[in-house]
Amino acid sequence: MNITILGAGYVGLSNAILLAKNNQVTLVDIDKEKISLLKKKKSPIRDSLIQRYLSKKNLSLTFDTQISNNLSKSKAVLIATPTNFDPKTKSFDTVSIEDILKKLKRNKFSKLVVIRSTVPVGFTEKMQKKYPNIDIAFFPEFLREGDALRDSLYPSRIICGSKTNKARFFLNLLKESAIKKNIQTQITSPSEAEAIKLFSNMYLAMRIAFFNELDSFSLSKNLHPKENIDGLSSDPRIGNYYNNPSFGYGGYCLPKDTQQLRQNFKDIPQKLIQATIQSNHSRKKFIVNEILKRKAKIIGIYRLSMKAGSDNWRESAIIDVIKSLKREQNQLIIYEPLLSKKTFMGISIEKDLNKFKNKSKLIVANRFDGALGVKNEILFTRDIFNEN
Repeated sequence: MNITILGAGYVGLSNAILLAKNNQVTLVDIDKEKISLLKKKKSPIRDSLIQRYLSKKNLSLTFDTQISNNLSKSKAVLIATPTNFDPKTKSFDTVSIEDILKKLKRNKFSKLVVIRSTVPVGFTEKMQKKYPNIDIAFFPEFLREGDALRDSLYPSRIICGSKTNKARFFLNLLKESAIKKNIQTQITSPSEAEAIKLFSNMYLAMRIAFFNELDSFSLSKNLHPKENIDGLSSDPRIGNYYNNPSFGYGGYCLPKDTQQLRQNFKDIPQKLIQATIQSNHSRKKFIVNEILKRKAKIIGIYRLSMKAGSDNWRESAIIDVIKSLKREQNQLIIYEPLLSKKTFMGISIEKDLNKFKNKSKLIVANRFDGALGVKNEILFTRDIFNEN
């Protein structure tokens, strides 16, 4: 089957590799630099499995910067373009998806369109009414940055947000392309699939906020947070997962998805969603105050990304911590080997880890790893289990 995928981010690229095992796939992105790297079998994002598949696997995968070049052959178009949350409109920015649908209409494309970008609840059905000649389905993605291809090959579940035959056929394509067998699948309406995506991330954000507040309490009362977390997590109803404290939830998905879900509620009574968002802000303030208590002359910031294996620090909790420390006129340095510039947010970058450790009187690490190897008395982290 010929498939065109739009957007070479971690969602689009992982889906392209997954489907190119058994189908002819064209991956399109307007970023010429990304496409140039991909043509050289180099991944534009940090994901070791994606790089391995690009360089070593036999894939039916081509790359382009123009959607129209292969559209006539395609039986399906998959959209995986960014939908950032716009604080002005208080909603996801879906312009890229809407522009693509307009272009498909102009090209008289009347087959299947699969939306994998996260959208507001009701968006797909609204687009279906606007473009009745196109079969539009919403398939939520549940991928982690740095592990996107692995999560595609071994999916926790596949949700098909459409009950048409074309959408069901695409659901089977995803199942057949995965390595995992006996995958749990569910066929719903588009709006139900959109809600599943947002509520899934809302629950994860709420769980992170809960264990972060437990950690704040433990730290304030001179209790051992690990003992408290282990005791709670041994209850099978709670479970021993997603319980590692941090400076706050962040990354590409959780901040924007929680805000979008809050907006979708509108006049429907809710307290948990708002409280979770506020809790995340409070946690960052608490972290800043704990750092300031140590009265270090030079504060070293160890890494900017939210998790190991990721090269993305957009909405990373450490960024808000840095902003607050800057307002307090603290002297800061940053160690982030993925940065090529000499400064970040006006703060000097130290590329030599040993020099960074020697200069820092306190090292702040949202996520700790063995490469840092410093004594506890100069390290501030809430990464109790060293898990991302």
